[in-house]
Amino acid sequence: MVELMRAGRMMGVNDIRCVEAPIPEIGENQILVKTVMASICGSDLHVVCHGAGIGHALPCPHGYPGHEGIGEVVASNHRGVAIGTRVLCFPFAGGAEGFSEYQRMDGKYVLPLPRCGVPEEQLLMAQQLGTIIYAARQRPVDVVGRTVVVLGQGSAGLFWAYWLKRNGAANLIVADKSDARLAVSRSFGADHTINVGEVDIHEAVRELTGHGPDYLVEAVGRRETLFQSIELVRPGGDLLWFGLPDTDDSVPISFSKFFRKKLTASSTFGAQDEADAVSFQLALDLIAGEHIDVSPLLSHVYPIEQIDTAFAVANDPTPEGALKVSVTF
Repeated sequence: MVELMRAGRMMGVNDIRCVEAPIPEIGENQILVKTVMASICGSDLHVVCHGAGIGHALPCPHGYPGHEGIGEVVASNHRGVAIGTRVLCFPFAGGAEGFSEYQRMDGKYVLPLPRCGVPEEQLLMAQQLGTIIYAARQRPVDVVGRTVVVLGQGSAGLFWAYWLKRNGAANLIVADKSDARLAVSRSFGADHTINVGEVDIHEAVRELTGHGPDYLVEAVGRRETLFQSIELVRPGGDLLWFGLPDTDDSVPISFSKFFRKKLTASSTFGAQDEADAVSFQLALDLIAGEHIDVSPLLSHVYPIEQIDTAFAVANDPTPEGALKVSVTF
């Protein structure tokens, strides 16, 4: 008899459901993880809710595109990962199965969870924090004593606020349309908050900075905020386009303004294949060592049977005051 598991499955754009599926078998160097909890990433929203970057024919494979998870290794063909190990999972989204009760992946895409006083579900946040640390290390900008703006205060934007303040930003300004997220921003390092649903962000940033920030991180991943980033940063400033766009189409920007303002912009990808998973390990150490309190992020947790509701709330978080939305098994 085939053993079955519960799994989220994307049937179409803006259509993800909990279904039953066979527990997958593992291949060479792979492990099988019994998932405890998985979180919804902003890039997952772009795939499921907007149809951007879908890497498979519909309906998609079970568990796709979930790639932020914690669980226990129940089978292993990887010499470095023992059965029974509790792990943080960070596979590439294209082949990920994180919204499944059992997920398989190459054993190099996990790290053992440290034994500490922090609840395991909080250690799950190390996946998102690890991607921020990786991006900051790959595209370093000296922010000591400088003015910085972070667009978006979802989990990525909040972690950017924490990391930039930790590394010396003197005047940290964050923007979002959710009062719930902005309320948490202060504890993550923000000096000023802007609710873009209530005030004009261009005027607000000018009032706070004069000529614009020295450095701006776009952590939303929408066409309009990518366009805004060029408008907001000061001449000669730096941009990091961290948020994955919500479309596969070309995103229009004013290259003339970019050129004449003498801006420098960058992006990065591929934290999962960093040697020794250094950034994810550092993220785990920071959370386990209680250098950062991620408990406010666990605002909305749904059983896997309600994965459709979880995605609906994550895609429109403001009415519910959601910060990070997760599913549990």
